[in-house]
Amino acid sequence: MSGTDRDRLDGRRALVTGGSKGSGKAVAQRLREMGADVYVTARTMPDGYEHPDRFIEADTTTVEGTDLVAARIAEAGALDVLVHVVGGASTPAGGFAVITDDQWLTELNLNFLGAVRLDRALLPAMVGAGTGVVLHFTSIQRELPLYDASLAYAAAKAALRTYSKGLANELAPRGVRVNAISPGGIETEAYERFVDRIAEGNGLTREAAKQTIYDSLGGVPLGRFAHTAEIADLVGFLVSDRATAIVGAEYVIDGGTVPTV
Repeated sequence: MSGTDRDRLDGRRALVTGGSKGSGKAVAQRLREMGADVYVTARTMPDGYEHPDRFIEADTTTVEGTDLVAARIAEAGALDVLVHVVGGASTPAGGFAVITDDQWLTELNLNFLGAVRLDRALLPAMVGAGTGVVLHFTSIQRELPLYDASLAYAAAKAALRTYSKGLANELAPRGVRVNAISPGGIETEAYERFVDRIAEGNGLTREAAKQTIYDSLGGVPLGRFAHTAEIADLVGFLVSDRATAIVGAEYVIDGGTVPTV
């Protein structure tokens, strides 16, 4: 196989969760550029979406949403690539004592159990085919947890990493590769809006507001967060045939934020 062929995904079917915006949108675009037939799932299809026949409106934090996605994919045929991008934190500030049971379940369903359920529904077909690639988006917070407003998120991502590693060990002998990506901060539209709020609320320039955010993480040696295209570059490599010996790994892409080995 030539080097160029190893960069291609022609004839392969992919699903990207959380693929309507941010990193998920960039990942879906990259996989299409590589030749894959890409399905995307998210709660709401964006206005004017270019591939409506490949969009599955569903809430994968629920059993019903997962079942809907699984049914649509089953109609199309087995997947070759599954990328779990969906995730996020909605816990209010205030530390551990303010996190209710319902909020814990919200974070766990969004950041951990949704992926578990979707894997359980979709991976048996991959195993039956004897080939496939699965990629879970974890977070540097699984090893650098921020306790004030994202402890539940961090704990859920830590669970996802442990699950991902065990799943990789189980499925590698059966032809399915499982890996994880651990992003730090990412320069998405949501992040830029957050910077604006910090700047306006504190009378700061946008650059000063960004520095405040970096400082809260203990610094970002690169001096900026990752671009969504850079996240997509890493995904493209890990799901390609250039990464066929990589199994059970977690690739950190955080501009050096995590200070330890």
